[in-house]
Amino acid sequence: VLWTLDLDQRGALADVGVERATVRSRRQLDYRTVQATVDDGSATPSLQLLREVGQLRLERERERGGVSLPLPAQEVVVGRDGALDLRFDGPLPVERWNEQVSLLTGMAAAQLMLEGRIGLLRTLPPAPPEVFTGLRASAAALGVPWPGGRSYPDFVRSLDARRPSHAAVLAQAARTLRGASYTAFDGPVPDQPLHGAIAAPYAHVTAPLRRLADRFANEVVLALAESREPPEWALAALPALPATMDAAHQRQRALERAIIDFVETVLLGPRVGEVFDAVVTTAAEGRATVQLLAPAVLARVDDPRLEAGATVRLRLDAADPGARRLTFSLVEGR
Repeated sequence: VLWTLDLDQRGALADVGVERATVRSRRQLDYRTVQATVDDGSATPSLQLLREVGQLRLERERERGGVSLPLPAQEVVVGRDGALDLRFDGPLPVERWNEQVSLLTGMAAAQLMLEGRIGLLRTLPPAPPEVFTGLRASAAALGVPWPGGRSYPDFVRSLDARRPSHAAVLAQAARTLRGASYTAFDGPVPDQPLHGAIAAPYAHVTAPLRRLADRFANEVVLALAESREPPEWALAALPALPATMDAAHQRQRALERAIIDFVETVLLGPRVGEVFDAVVTTAAEGRATVQLLAPAVLARVDDPRLEAGATVRLRLDAADPGARRLTFSLVEGR
């Protein structure tokens, strides 16, 4: 599926085209290599254009009130000696530019669906006011300034995940993204068609090889672009897709978490008894989530003395690969 997205000088969407096409893959690139070529000036014209378009779209995102949380991802990596390790890897600029092109495509698809009054949107209701009230209180408690006139998206963009107090606020801010789902419709458009974090209607269409919903959504937009009815098999599948995709997403997250939990226990197994520096990212009702400074491990610790944003020392008391569980205790004296 080939999308043609015409933008004006400000990066705003001016025209949309979508069609079936045969494309030839000419090069296999990775983000780090591309970022290096952009940084040293040797990037191809198309990659230089990716930077220009990505930066323009980030500006349009700020105007819309969209927001993305710059939380570092926990990744399993294989060293040159074949040993497993964990790291927190924040997004490179080129990843954010590429993400903006994907978001632009999804927004264009949603526009076609809403105009055609049929489709499958990725929706996220706006977070209720009390969530932001609580987040503002948490930021104040952690000593992170949030001026009264600064919007939530601008506040999030000002945070640095490398700073313990900021990382704790970002972990709390993740609550504003809860509740994302899919909304299928055929006829009347949904009362709530927006994706709250993107601040616009949005649809998943860019990953049909790994995401089931995209296959049906693409059939819908292809038909709408050609002013014809979508195929019956695609229409018949729409109503059940939200529940199917929500269940698949939950399984995916559980699998990813189980893999990382297992690697954490294997990696730290030989280090039972050692003491680690850590940052408390969330704490409530005597249970806290902590992030070790090294290696890149997330864990839960049951201790009512732990407070969000604090830097603490923890002793690893046990590592159980079978249960995928690490047991830490707070070391006094800090």
